[in-house]
Amino acid sequence: MNSLLEKEFNYYLENQDELVKKYNGRFLIIKDEKIQGDFDTQLDAYHYGKEHFELGTFLIQFCAPGNVNYTQSFHSRVSFNT
Repeated sequence: MNSLLEKEFNYYLENQDELVKKYNGRFLIIKDEKIQGDFDTQLDAYHYGKEHFELGTFLIQFCAPGNVNYTQSFHSRVSFNT
């Protein structure tokens, strides 16, 4: 993640509880450590962000409690012998 988007993601993490109270279940555009908009779908957020900001300068984040919305697990049948 580039440092600009890392800053925006950290803003989300630091303010997640308050943001969930206001925007739970919405897709947020975060830019300059501010909520620039909230949307029903990720696609709506993307189109708005693309029209108003330079690509790569804003974060689209689904707003929900916990870490499920920003944590990924990958499963594989490959095993490693050490």
